[in-house]
Amino acid sequence: MLMKKMLKSQMKGVPEAEQEKMIKIITENPELFQKIGTEVQEKMKRGKDQMAATMEVMQSHQDDLKKILG
Repeated sequence: MLMKKMLKSQMKGVPEAEQEKMIKIITENPELFQKIGTEVQEKMKRGKDQMAATMEVMQSHQDDLKKILG
């Protein structure tokens, strides 16, 4: 429940249906998203801005994300 509230606060401006879809995907695959978050943080600590770090990490996990999203 707390995680759901936190995720919703991060997705302000996103339509409710899309928020629910993303929350479902994240809560069903917490290990992958925790790993992605950790990798993004590590890249940011090395000097990359958040957008660049996120894009780089998402590309490295592209196959896993495609499986989840169908």
